[in-house]
Amino acid sequence: MATQAVKVKNEESQGNAITNAATDVKERVSGSFEGMSEFLHDTRVELKQVTWPSKQDVISTTGVVIVTVAFFGVFLALVDWLVQIGVGKLFKFFGV
Repeated sequence: MATQAVKVKNEESQGNAITNAATDVKERVSGSFEGMSEFLHDTRVELKQVTWPSKQDVISTTGVVIVTVAFFGVFLALVDWLVQIGVGKLFKFFGV
């Protein structure tokens, strides 16, 4: 009789464990949707506070970036070419 009571108690606790697990999963899923909703709301609020540049500002700063990249590209190509010549002459001088 005592073993039957323990068996019934174990079966009840397993049933409660399954119910608790299902409830826990439900809370996690609903919590993640609530969290995502809050995140999207906060994102929208923050984006409304951003000061966006005008089209003219974007065009002018893009031009500055392109000119700067071109300048440094040519500069580094020139430095590379001069270093190649210098190393070549250095190797010739030492006979390597």
